[in-house]
Parts: sequence; C-alpha cells; structure tokens
Amino acid sequence: SNFLLANAQLRRGFPIVYCSDGFCELTGFARTEVMQKNCSCRFLCGAETSEPVLQRIEKVLEGKQEYQAEVCFYKKGGAAFWCLLDVVPIKNEKGEVVLFLFSFKDITESRGKSHPGDRKEARRQGRTVLHRLGSRFARRDRGDVKLNRNVFENKPSSVPEYKVASVQKSRFILLHYSVFKALWDWLILLATFYVAVTVPYNVCFTGTEESAAAARSTIVSDIAVEMLFILDIVLNFRTTYVSQSGQVVYEPRCICVHYVATWFFVDLIAALPFDLLYVFNISVTSLVHLLKTVRLLRLLRLLQKLDRYSQYSAMVLTLLMSVFALLAHWMACIWYVIGRAEMQSSDRRTWEIGWLHELGKRLEAPYVNSSVGGPSIRSAYIASLYFTLSSLTSVGFGNVCANTDAEKIFSICTMLIGALMHAVVFGNVTAIIQRMYSRRSLYHTRMKDLKDFIRVHRLPQQLKQRMLEYFQTTWSVNNGIDANELLHDFPDELRADVAMHLNKDILQLPVFETASRGCLRSLSLHIKTSFCAPGEYLLRQGDALQADYFVCSGSLEVLRDNVVLAILGKGDLIGADLASQEPVIKTSADVKALTYCDLQYIGLRGLCEVLQLYPEYASKFTADIHQDLTFNLREGSEMEVGVDTPALTPCAHSQPRPDGGAAPEKPLPSILEDGEEPDEVFQPSPAAATCRKRLLPSLSSPGR
Repeated sequence: SNFLLANAQLRRGFPIVYCSDGFCELTGFARTEVMQKNCSCRFLCGAETSEPVLQRIEKVLEGKQEYQAEVCFYKKGGAAFWCLLDVVPIKNEKGEVVLFLFSFKDITESRGKSHPGDRKEARRQGRTVLHRLGSRFARRDRGDVKLNRNVFENKPSSVPEYKVASVQKSRFILLHYSVFKALWDWLILLATFYVAVTVPYNVCFTGTEESAAAARSTIVSDIAVEMLFILDIVLNFRTTYVSQSGQVVYEPRCICVHYVATWFFVDLIAALPFDLLYVFNISVTSLVHLLKTVRLLRLLRLLQKLDRYSQYSAMVLTLLMSVFALLAHWMACIWYVIGRAEMQSSDRRTWEIGWLHELGKRLEAPYVNSSVGGPSIRSAYIASLYFTLSSLTSVGFGNVCANTDAEKIFSICTMLIGALMHAVVFGNVTAIIQRMYSRRSLYHTRMKDLKDFIRVHRLPQQLKQRMLEYFQTTWSVNNGIDANELLHDFPDELRADVAMHLNKDILQLPVFETASRGCLRSLSLHIKTSFCAPGEYLLRQGDALQADYFVCSGSLEVLRDNVVLAILGKGDLIGADLASQEPVIKTSADVKALTYCDLQYIGLRGLCEVLQLYPEYASKFTADIHQDLTFNLREGSEMEVGVDTPALTPCAHSQPRPDGGAAPEKPLPSILEDGEEPDEVFQPSPAAATCRKRLLPSLSSPGR
C-alpha cells in the first residue's frame, strides 16, 4: 500500500510519523526525507499541482474531516503523476482524532476515463490499512494512543494491545517445533531402531523354513514401518525448517527444494517397500534381504538429531547404551553367519569343532550334517549375542568360544572393538557430558547469580521479571559470548576487520559513503551492540544522549507526552547531529521498544575522536548527518512543523493559504455511511491482504 501516517494531536502542524515502502517506491523519496514533514504533501507539488486542492487539504486537516480528490503530484526526479488521494482521520476509543491516514493510488494511465470503481477501491484499500492498524497498532498503556477498528462508527470499540503480528502460513504447513512433530520424530526414531534390529537379523538368520516362517510373522510390522517412512517423506515436504540465517522458512516451494537437496533420496531409498513381496506371495531370496540393508541409511538421520538430544545427560547415556547394544546385535548376526559358513565347509574336521556344532552337542541337538539338526534359531541367536556382549565388555568366559581360524579372527576384532568402546565412550562419559554442557553450565551459573542478587536486594516482582526476561533473551541472541572480551587479545588489524564485518549494516549508511577505509576501520572499533525488549525504554526525555543508534531489527516508537512522533524500523538511524559544541546533548523525546530490537550504536565521544583524526571527512559528516537521521533527538532541533521551507517546496506557484475557506463538502458517495446495506461492510480484499507484512517495519518478521 502507498500510504502515510501523520500525527493529528500536535497543535502546530501534522508531521508524518510513518511512510510505507510503497509510498517510497511511488515517489522516489527515502523515509528519512519524508519523516517529520507536514502531511499536506507540499513537498510533492509542482507546476501543475492545483493550489486550491492543496488549500482544501490543509482546511480538511484543520477540521479533521475526510477528503478525497485527484491531485497531480511530482516524484523526486521531477516526473509528474496523477493520484487519487484519500484522507481519513483515525480516532481512538474516546472518539478523538489521533492520526491521519493518507492513501495514494496512481491513476496516471486511467486519467480522463470514467473510473467510479477506482474511488471505491481506494477507499477499500484505506479501510484495509485501517483494519490492519486496528489489529496491530494499539498501545499497552491506558494513557497511550489507541486506534479504533472502524473510524466510520461513532461507538467506541475495544482494541488489542501492541503485539507482533502472527505468522502467516498455510494450514497444511507443519511447524518443525510443534508438539505433533516432536512426537512424530520419536515415532520415526523408534521405527529406525526397529529397522536397525530386524534387517540384520532377517539377512543373517533367514534361510531355513523356520526362519522364513518367523520372517513372515513380522510382515505386518515391517509393512507398517515402511508406511511410516513413506508418510514421513510426505510430511517432510510440508515441514518448516530453519535457514542458515536463523529464520524459519514457511514457503512450500523453498521447503520442497531444501528437502530434495538434503535428505530426500536417503529417505526414499530407505522406504522402498520390499516387504510387499510377501503380500503378493513372491518368493524372497537372501538377495532381497541384503537389499533391505539400505534401510540402515535412516540411521544417518539420527546423527542429524544428536545435537538436539545431547542437551540432556540421561538422553546421552541412553543413546550410548543403545549404540552399544546395537553394535553387539550386529556382531552377533555376523558371528552366526561365520558359524553357518564353518558348518557348510567341505572339511569335516572344521565343521565338527565350530561353535554351532559344539552348541548343538551341549543342547543335545547335534547336527546330522551341514543342514539337518542343530539348535533352534532362538537358541543360536541368544548364544551369539551372549558371546559378543561378553567379548565386548570383557575377555569372555569360554563356554562359547572360537575354535576355527575364522572364528578366532572375528573374536580378535570383537575384543579390539570392545577396547575401543571402553576407551572412547565409557571411559570418557564424564568428559563428554562436561564438554557438551559447558555453555549450559555457564548459563545456569549466571542465572543463579542473578537470582541470588535479586533475592539479596529484595527487588520487586516487576523489576525481577524484566531482568530475568532480558537476561534470557540476550543469552539466546549471543549465547553468552562477549565479542569485545573475545576479540581483546587479537591484534588491532584483525579486530578492525572483524568489527567492520560485524558492523557492515551501519557502515553502509549514506553518511559513511565518503569516509576512507581507515576512517571506517576506526569507527568500527567504537561500534557496540545493544538489545531492547518490548516495552523497555531505550532513551528517556531529558537524558544525556551518549550515542547514535542504528536499528538492525525490530520496531521502536518515539514519544513525547504520550504522543507518537515517529515509528522506527529496520535500517533507521536515531540520535543527534554534531552541529554545535555542546558538552551535553539532552534528548527531546522518549524512545520505546515495540518488539525485540537488535541495535548497533556508536558513542558520541568515540565518534568525535575519530572525526578529529580525519578532519577532511568531519565537515562532510556534520553536513550530511541531518539527512540520514530518521529522527533528531537533540532538544531544539525540531523544524517548524507544519510549514515547509522553500527548499523543500518545489511548487512554482504556491500561495499563502487564505484564512477563510469554502463550505464543507458533502461526504463522497464512496464513503460508507451508517445506513448502507450490510453487504457493503468492510471486508479485506485478497489483494489488500498482501500489504499486511509491509504495514509496519519488521513487525511481521519472525521473532527470535
């Protein structure tokens, strides 16, 4: 939407407190050039602009009335365009006009044609903006400004508080941090462990009629797991993810591209439905079971989630024990395969001393030949698992022992792996846990210190809550890392390069374009980061201003006597100029955070020191800082609000506004009155819904 918001509560003029991105694109002016100008839009007039229309606009503003007209305005570059101007006063719950909404619709192409629908559409767009403002642009304190949902009604209505806009996503998009997704991940984890256990078992112990019957007994669970894996692929195509920049991605197309480029093919191979061959009575050979080993690729997804599970010591120990038991199970399957291979050997002396032959004699179920007789599959698996576990955890007990060369080689490998497991995992469990929880331990230590400080000094509950919330939020942003302390021991050259990279957003402002690289490096060392929570005051009126602030993310408002002077968002610069040599600069207004805000600031003392080192740039900076400051907080720096200077008024035939004015005009037909039909009641159009994210700066961006 192309719109402006102007403050209607000041006695001297009506300064612009917010302009949309669409207005900047339409006119070519930057936000810093528009803020605090008079909303009568004389800075847009030119040779063909109608002076009576401008005077009518000023009279309407004084009377706080609605108005709609076709006006010829001029862009910053001098190009003329015709627009349908719609002026709407915004009332609070007390019926007082607190803001003016100026809506601009470009009608240059349709100029001179009959377009009754344009007026109605413009008014509907204005209503759309009001609807969005009514749901977002309310205030917390009782004495602050509040917006009415419908300015065309005389009855007061309740307004919601200031809050971040809810995330707009399709109902078919699954949040990766939702409770359902967490439970689903646990179900997939259990299914993955089931596959890791059953697939090696079926591959190694399938071959006899008994084992084939056992394999068919698990056909239902196997098919159920395959269906789970297939369904997981479908859900992953509709599940959000966190991008490298730390933002949650909700766009379906981006989600599909990301999943295809990462885990899709691994999941697809692991979900091939081999067990459906049993349903169609197709004979299954050992080769099919070998192909099912590709399902073990699902274990790679487990490695992806280890960081999430590693936050809990009990989970770490559980995973270690599960990995150890899984390794013992796999080695038991291999041990059985070696025994079967020795039984099928052509050398009779070899298969007579094999561990399977010895087990059959002890269980009184000897082998008649290589394929007849012998212990049951259940007894053979238990004996295999017993041997591998005893070999991994100790040197074994000898009741199940290796006799042939192949069995002895496998036993040697098993004992080496067991020693490695002891040395790497079990011997370092304490060190692993301490290493994983070092940062968390520091967090709990500082949190305990903070709570002890609050308890000792008996701080009130409200102040306690603010301190705890600020600490937790700042920790989530920087993870407890102090960049200044971390870079303290590095050389100045490297520190300056790192500082320039960290502060590149503020150094890319137009005011720093003419600065030399050495000047920018010196400035970067004086730039610090700050953070502000919703409802916190960054500056108070009358405070000594110590720095100029750059808004990296979030939204703030500038207040004076509970009146909104400006709304600041990402990319705005707020502070004071260095025009005078005053030792102390007093702030002329309050600056309050509306959302969680990341800020970068440069101290005025450090700024002056750098400018003294680079005098050739100092004069340029002093002259340009007025244009880059979105709002100047220096006391007495306000321009005469409501009167545009000649340099800012390109109108060639501007005349002083007469004291008198024409009689009030009748309401326009497109303005809905109380007596209109119910079907004309405002409903946001689909096209107007797209302006929600651009309504206020950074209010619709995802929170941390």
